[in-house]
Amino acid sequence: MIKRIGLLTSGGDCQALNATMRGVVKGLSNSVENLEVYGFDDGYKGLIYGKYRMLTAKDFSGILTQGGTILGTSRQPFKLMRVPDEKGLDKVEAMKQTYYKLCLDCLVILGGNGTQKTANLLREEGLNIIHLPKTIDNDIWGTDMTFGFQSALEIATNAIDCIHTTAASHGRVFIVEIMGHKVGSLTLNAGVAGGADVILIPEIPYDINKVAEAIQKRNKAGKRFTILAVAEGAISKEDAELPKKKYKEKLTERVKKYPSVSYEIADQIQAVTGSEVRITVPGHMQRGGEPCAYDRVLSTRIGAGAAQAIMDEEYGIMIGVINGKIKRVPLAECAGKLKMVSPKDQLVKAAKQIGISFGD
Repeated sequence: MIKRIGLLTSGGDCQALNATMRGVVKGLSNSVENLEVYGFDDGYKGLIYGKYRMLTAKDFSGILTQGGTILGTSRQPFKLMRVPDEKGLDKVEAMKQTYYKLCLDCLVILGGNGTQKTANLLREEGLNIIHLPKTIDNDIWGTDMTFGFQSALEIATNAIDCIHTTAASHGRVFIVEIMGHKVGSLTLNAGVAGGADVILIPEIPYDINKVAEAIQKRNKAGKRFTILAVAEGAISKEDAELPKKKYKEKLTERVKKYPSVSYEIADQIQAVTGSEVRITVPGHMQRGGEPCAYDRVLSTRIGAGAAQAIMDEEYGIMIGVINGKIKRVPLAECAGKLKMVSPKDQLVKAAKQIGISFGD
C-alpha cells in the first residue's frame, strides 16, 4: 500500500525548514515501504494552483544544515483565503481539489500563525492536516519552542555583540532593531543575551522619558555608551492607549517620516538627552544562514514526531514541544492564538533585577 503525503512551507522563511522536512521524510522512509512525497511550490500558492513535484530521497540529502526552504514560500493572508482570486477562483475549493487529485493521505504544513489558521481551515474542510510550528518569533500558542527561533536569536545576539565595541569606542547610544511586530520574545532574549541596557518590546509600552532617564543614569555613572534592543513592534504608552484605528492612522503617518519605530525613538532620545544616536537593523539576516545546532535537533524531533503521527493516522494536530517532550496539540485548540511575552515573565523580572530598563 502506498502512503502519499504532501509538504509545503508557507509565510516567512527561517533557518530550519529544510531540517524539519528532512525529519518528516526520513522518519517515514524508515517505516513505510511505498512512500510518495509531493512538494508544493511557494506555499499555499502551489496548493491552490496545482504547482507541485514528486520528491525523492535525493531531495532530502544534505539539507539538514541548509537554510531557507527547498520548496520556496510565499505569504497568503488568511483573511483573503475565502476571497476569490483575480480570476474568480475559489482558493479553498482549489486546494481541496489538488489534495484529492493527488490522493494524499496527509498534508504536512510548516509555518507560523497565519499559516496555522489556514491549516486549521483545511482541517475543518475535511483534509488530513499536520502543522509544524515555524517562526523566529516563538509566538505560537501550544508549544514552548518553535524551530527557527534559536537560530534567529544567535544572529540577533551577535548583532548586539558587534555593536558593543563601536558603541564603546565612540561613546554613542546605539539602537539595534530586532524582528517582532506583535511579540517581543526574540528582542527580549537577544537583549538579555547581548547585554543590552534597554529593551523595548510590544507587550510592555514604553515612556520615552523613562528611556532617556536610563541613558542619563548610565552617563552619570561614567558609562560611555548605551545599547537599546528595540522590537519592530515596540509601542509607546501614549500610542498603546489609542484606539486601534487611530493607531493604524498614526503608523501610516509615521512611515512618511521614519522607516521604523527605531528612527522615531532615536529622534526623541536626541531631543531629550542630546546624545548622538545610531541605528542598526539586522533585518532579514535574522532569518538567514544555516540553522544552529539546537534547531537542527529540535527540527529532527518535530519531523520525527510528525512521521509517527502520520503512521498512527492521527491528524488535525500541531506537533509541539511541551516541557521538553514532543506533543500532539489539536489544531482546534491552538489556531489563531498568539503566545505573548508576559510583563511578569521570569526573564523580564531577571532583566529588571540586573538593571535593564524596559522604559515602563
